[in-house]
Amino acid sequence: MKLIKWEPSLRATKWALRICVFLILFVTITCFTSLELIFTHFGWLQGDEDALQFLPLFVSAVISLPIGALLTTLMLHFPLKPVNKLLQGMKRLASGHFEERLHFKRSTGLNEIADTFNTLASELQNTEMLRSDFVNNFSHEFKTPIVSVRGFAKLLQRDDLTAEQRHEYLDIIVDETTRLANMATNVLNLTRLENQSILSSVSRFNLSEQLRRCILLMEKKWTAKQLTISADFSEHMISGDEELLKEVWVNLLDNAIKFSPEGAEVKVEIRHKLGQLYVSFTNHGPEIPADEQKRLFDKFWQSDSSHAAEGTGIGLSLVKRIVELHKGKVSVESDPAQTIFHVILPELPR
Repeated sequence: MKLIKWEPSLRATKWALRICVFLILFVTITCFTSLELIFTHFGWLQGDEDALQFLPLFVSAVISLPIGALLTTLMLHFPLKPVNKLLQGMKRLASGHFEERLHFKRSTGLNEIADTFNTLASELQNTEMLRSDFVNNFSHEFKTPIVSVRGFAKLLQRDDLTAEQRHEYLDIIVDETTRLANMATNVLNLTRLENQSILSSVSRFNLSEQLRRCILLMEKKWTAKQLTISADFSEHMISGDEELLKEVWVNLLDNAIKFSPEGAEVKVEIRHKLGQLYVSFTNHGPEIPADEQKRLFDKFWQSDSSHAAEGTGIGLSLVKRIVELHKGKVSVESDPAQTIFHVILPELPR
């Protein structure tokens, strides 16, 4: 069990409350003692001493109660004011106002609590924005192929179509339904991987051989664009989830092929350095602007809208999550001459 430690700001608040209680008791006792001395000194106590011996106590108590109540209200108002502000902020946060932020004066001693609250609110706000963006993008990406299928299906109902037109429309419907199925599969896979914290199936396999098979798997695509695939690597072994890493290479290779111009070269490299494997995919397509590189691995984000119909915008998100599960990193660098995706994978235990 993790122990909770008092932060300096919390200790300061705790001691402030203790001092308040001490001062209240001190003032009450002082009032009681002073009144008793005054009554005794001026001889205001007359008559039977047995009957009047509790009179000073009664009078002192009556006078001390409102004084103590007033002092308690005044002295606790200021230390508890930031606490009340914190409670109000938490209520607003719980009701969905994620833009709420707290700012205390330096003298309150609650700056650390305010910083923690603001960090929490910021994270919740970012999560809500991501959720909203995901829902919006998900709906848009699913709606596009569905509308396309519906449109061409309605065209097929016409009797004046030629056989060639019917085959063309049917091919489009098949492509769009395939895209829709792939999108649904990728979303399910990404959701599963986002909820997964460890690799369930780790084995030792030949990474170089796996990459060669992925290149052959994509042969139809790169030969259609008359691309040259340069596989510059020797034999490398790695420990990891073989099926998941295959998804990484297929997605990155497909991305490189998609953005390469006709007749260009796609280069695949593997290097070993300091116990880590560096895998890179280089294409000579258009440059990716620096501001877009930051969003490249977000769900449904596609840098080049002209190729939006060819993908789902989920592939690179899958790549990032799979690499993270392997304790690795994925990055991109791009200039007018080339774009390179780098994957760094550590040597996991066998």
